Amino acid sequence: MTSIRVDSPAIGITNPRHVAQFGVKKLATTTMGCKVNTFETELIVEKLSDKFQRVESICDADIYVINTCTVTLEADRQARQLVRKAIRRNPEAWIVVTGCYAQIDPEACAAIPGVDLVVGNSQKLDIPTLLEPMMAGALPPVLVKDIDKEISLPDRLVTHFEAKTRAFVQIQQGCDQGCTFCIIHTARGPNRSFDKAMIKRQVERLVMSGYKEIVICGVDIGSYGKDLDSGSSLVSLLQDLVEVEGDFRLRLSSIDPVHITSELASLMASTSKICPQLHLSMQSADTLILKRMKRRATRSLLYERIAQLRESVPNLVLSADILVGFPTESDVHFQATLEAVVDLSIPFPHVFPYSARPGTPAARIPKQVPHEIRKSRAAAVREAGREVWASVARKLVGTTQKILIEQGSNDKSEEFARGRAANYFPVFLSEGNIAPNSWQEVEIIGVGKDCLIARKRPEE
Repeated sequence: MTSIRVDSPAIGITNPRHVAQFGVKKLATTTMGCKVNTFETELIVEKLSDKFQRVESICDADIYVINTCTVTLEADRQARQLVRKAIRRNPEAWIVVTGCYAQIDPEACAAIPGVDLVVGNSQKLDIPTLLEPMMAGALPPVLVKDIDKEISLPDRLVTHFEAKTRAFVQIQQGCDQGCTFCIIHTARGPNRSFDKAMIKRQVERLVMSGYKEIVICGVDIGSYGKDLDSGSSLVSLLQDLVEVEGDFRLRLSSIDPVHITSELASLMASTSKICPQLHLSMQSADTLILKRMKRRATRSLLYERIAQLRESVPNLVLSADILVGFPTESDVHFQATLEAVVDLSIPFPHVFPYSARPGTPAARIPKQVPHEIRKSRAAAVREAGREVWASVARKLVGTTQKILIEQGSNDKSEEFARGRAANYFPVFLSEGNIAPNSWQEVEIIGVGKDCLIARKRPEE
C-alpha cells in the first residue's frame, strides 16, 4: 500500500493569530516513537542551530516542531494531544507537525486549529529551509509526497544530541517487509541504505564530540546494504565502525531474528565495542501467528538463532518487542510466546497489546481477540519478564561491570550516580563526586527494585 499525497492548499490551515516573523529566536521540539525519529529531529535542530535557540518542549517557544509516530492508534491520539499542548503553551507560536502520523494522515494533523504546516517524511529534513517560506505565506499548508518515490536523506553530520552520553546514528530508512499489523512500511517507504562512508564519519564526529555510546538505528537495520551494489551488509558496516578510534561502545537497536547470523555473533564475540545486548523484533514465538503477521521468523528459527548467539556471547542480555492479542491468537498460541520469554531469558520485554490499525490487513481479520484478553496477556508477559529480570540480576551480583554514568552525583545534591552497563541493566552507584558521561569500573553488590546496586571497584 502506498501513501500518496500532493502538495495542495486544498486543506486550508490558516493562522490569523500571527503574521510572518523573521526574528524568531526559540525553537522547541518534541519527538515521539523510535530512535530514527530522534536522529532526524537532531538533524533538523543541527541545521537551525545558528538561527534559533533550542529550548525544552515544556518551555515557551516561537516555533514548535512535533515529530510524530503512528505505530498504533494510541500513538496517533498522543500525537494530537502533544500538538494541542504546544498550541496551548504559546497560542502565537508557529506549529510544524511532521513524522509518520503526518505522512499517513495529514488531514487529521491539519485539522487541529493552530497548526501551520504539516510535513511528511519525504521532506522532513527540509524543514529548516521551509520555515521562512511558511512564515511568509509562500507554502501550501500540507507538504506530503509519495514516500516510495521521494525521501530526504541526511546531507550533513550531527554533532550533538539532547542526551549527554548517548547518540543515535541512522544507517537506513524504510522497510520492505510489510507485516500485516504494521503501517510503518507505508509511512517510511522501502529500504534505503545510507552511504557507509558517511555513517562512519558520523560516528567519528560523535565520538570526537564526547559521546561514549552510539546507538545504531534504522527502521530495519538488518536489511542494511541489500539495496547497495557494493555488497555492504550490517556486519561489514559494523566491522568498519569498531575500527573508529576512541573509547566508546556501539549498541544495536531493534533487529529481526532472521538477521542474527553467525557472522554477527562472531563479530560481537570478538570486540568489546559492541554491547552484548540485542533488542529483538520478535512480536510472537508461535509459528502460525508469525506467519499470519507476515514475519520472517519461525519459532524454531528464533530459538536456533538465540542459542547460536549465546554460544558466542554467553553474557548476552535480550530485550524484545512482543505483540500479544493478535487476531486469531489462541491461548495455545499465546502460551508459546509466554514460554519463550522464559526459555530465551528475556529480562526486558517491551509488551504491546494488539491495536487494530486502519489500513492494515490484520485489522480486517474477523476473529479479533477481546480487549480484556489482550490486556491480561500483556500483564502476564510483563510479569514473566520481571521474574526473568530478577533471575538475571541476581546472577550479576559479584560481577565487575564497566558502566557509563548517565547522571552524576556529588556530595551536595544527587546521592546516587546512575549509569548503564553494556548489557543494558541500569546501575546505581552510591558514592559521591562522580561525573556524568564517565566510565566507571564497578562491582555489583546487590539488586534494587529496578536496578543493580554497585560500588566502585577497589584499586588493584
